[in-house]
Amino acid sequence: MVKWRVAIIGATGMVGRRFIELLQNHPWFEISCLAASSRSAGKKFYELTSPESLNAYTDKVLNLTVLDSYDIEAVKACSDFAFCAISLDKNATRELEEKYASAGLPIVSNNSACRMVPDVPMIIPEVNGNHLDVIPAQQRRLGTKTGFIAVKPNCSIQSYVPALHPLIEFGIDKLSVCTYQAVSGAGKTLETWPEMQDNIIPYIGGEEEKSEIEPLKVWGKLNDDKSAILLSDKPTISAQCIRVPVLDGHMAAVSVSFKNKPSKEDILSAWNTPSPIESLSLPSSPDPYLKYFEEADRPQTRLDRMLGNGMSICMGRLREDNIFDWRFVCLSHNTLRGAAGGAVLTAELLCKKGYIPKED
Repeated sequence: MVKWRVAIIGATGMVGRRFIELLQNHPWFEISCLAASSRSAGKKFYELTSPESLNAYTDKVLNLTVLDSYDIEAVKACSDFAFCAISLDKNATRELEEKYASAGLPIVSNNSACRMVPDVPMIIPEVNGNHLDVIPAQQRRLGTKTGFIAVKPNCSIQSYVPALHPLIEFGIDKLSVCTYQAVSGAGKTLETWPEMQDNIIPYIGGEEEKSEIEPLKVWGKLNDDKSAILLSDKPTISAQCIRVPVLDGHMAAVSVSFKNKPSKEDILSAWNTPSPIESLSLPSSPDPYLKYFEEADRPQTRLDRMLGNGMSICMGRLREDNIFDWRFVCLSHNTLRGAAGGAVLTAELLCKKGYIPKED
């Protein structure tokens, strides 16, 4: 099959490199273009890669010349769509992504800048793929027939929103969640962040605010003319986000109340249903999608974060709560399901649904 030509904007950062690892042997997508800051532009990718990391990339990728992220026409000329993981401030990121979209290039973004824009779909493919129906309205606003922006949510909510979504039928009313987030979520490693050695930091700037509002958009509804996504008014969410000395993997401790309290059997049965997108046969769709562990000490970050190639959602310790109805823990891989992998799965869904054409 003819593959979609893919650009990666912000290719030299941690998430950008994760995109490359996922895409260089992808059955549908072919990396045709790498873009980064003006400091990196004009250099071969191998010149921007440490010697010990060279073996992680194909010769073709290593020999690509990096373009300037602001050279929109050059990036557009060599790609059918682009993943964006660029590191800019919020206003500059939104401006750049909208320029790409207005120029006719679809953008699948890992950034937060456009997440709360009403006509930009913020997608967890198994949860709210129907929100893609807002794209034509966004295209009218941007004055383009082919370009658009689709984004993925914050990495931390992707450990527990997928687990809660099958329980929507019981009326999720109140949610208290505490996330324990890996250092890679800050673009760092344990070696490059000595302050995290033997330490926990009980604050991640902006993370709690995102955790309390973004699920309401994911669970929101399209308005009548499909021009905007309206936030859900439930559940009420209280979030705390804590940085822990773990390389990869975000854990969440969840307590939840329902309008109609389900039984334990109801919850486990809901978690045991197939992925809503299983029939689409998307390459990055994990098996299993949701995995419940019966063991009292699971899931564990080191043991379970790579389940389903890092795309599965792991749950455990389901038990009744003295204040809420039920409590449990969840785990997902923050740079795979929560970042690059989730964006790739979203792009696969967009291609399957016909939103991204490819050059014959």
